[in-house]
Amino acid sequence: MKDFNFEVSTKILFGRNGLEKLSKEIKKHGSRVLLCYGGGSVKKTGLYDKVVENLKENDIFFVDMPGIEPNPRVESAIKGAALAKENNLDFILAVGGGSVIDCAKLISVAALTDANPWDIVIGKERVKSALPIGSILTIAATGSEMDKGSVITNLETKQKLGWGSPKVLPKFAIMNPEFTYTVPKYHTAAGTADIMSHTMENYFSVDDSAYLQDRFAEGILKTMIKFGPIAYNDPENYEARSNIMWANSWAINGLLATGKTQEWSVHAMEHELSAYYDITHGVGLALLTPNWLRHILDDETVEKVRTFGKNVFEIELTDDKFADANKAIDALEKFFKDEMHIPMSLREVGIDEEHLEEMASNTIKHKNGNVKGFKELSKEDVYEIYKMSL
Repeated sequence: MKDFNFEVSTKILFGRNGLEKLSKEIKKHGSRVLLCYGGGSVKKTGLYDKVVENLKENDIFFVDMPGIEPNPRVESAIKGAALAKENNLDFILAVGGGSVIDCAKLISVAALTDANPWDIVIGKERVKSALPIGSILTIAATGSEMDKGSVITNLETKQKLGWGSPKVLPKFAIMNPEFTYTVPKYHTAAGTADIMSHTMENYFSVDDSAYLQDRFAEGILKTMIKFGPIAYNDPENYEARSNIMWANSWAINGLLATGKTQEWSVHAMEHELSAYYDITHGVGLALLTPNWLRHILDDETVEKVRTFGKNVFEIELTDDKFADANKAIDALEKFFKDEMHIPMSLREVGIDEEHLEEMASNTIKHKNGNVKGFKELSKEDVYEIYKMSL
């Protein structure tokens, strides 16, 4: 196991009554709030009114910042930072899923600098400080409520890039599984795939002796395999929604990555799909992952894939380790397709051959020439995985 530092200081208020403590938590850090949310679902469900009522009752000033996109744009961060500056705001409250929280993280830094927010994303501008952030989670997918990372899209440059800083780790997250009851089936499925992908990006590695972390990861994957279909078919099942929501946070808050080295290969490839075609992130991850595993399966990786099949999908092992590994990959693909009803080809989500080679080049370029992860990938490798996924 490699050396590591691990610290997550986000306060979690989990369950049905967390919203009652919203203003109390905000007042520990500020009193003038930028209220960030997405396309209006929080208003349709009545959550927005409950949040506003809580803020008003506790004399907290707020400014609305609606319209944050599913793949959040840098333009939204520019707008949010301007609002924060104009109104002398001192706290960012994100009500929504990972996209809203990710955008709020960039706003929190951009509000305290004159730099272009995109320069923060690409590392040209160093993160010196950030306004404190809190979140009210309405969809379990990205785990952004309990990590220091953010992913932002720039449609002008056709880039979707991740960045992060400990300074943007949310101060608190209110996590009521009931707030996810109205998530559509398609996005419940995509969120399930996203959580599983975060887990697998950490899990699939070699020669790190991180036995405990891998068992944690397998537990999260088994949780998603058990409860993902239940939430899909019975959206108001509290047990399913609560287990998925909690798995969501622990898949990507750093626990599974401790003592390991990973490059998040599938995310790098999917970010190009989203940057070019604005597809749902979790769907892109689901359709790429089985083909990525098939492409990199060799003598070095086969034992880990085989172990994955045995411990996650309860596949009985045989003397043919490659056959066992391929059964594991097939089981993963079957779960996404048959249980979660996710499109499992690029053509199904409107992507053809036109930009595959360009996206393959950009995958390597945006990872500074190195996409290693479970197995080092070249531009040709990425291009082949894209073609396999058509």
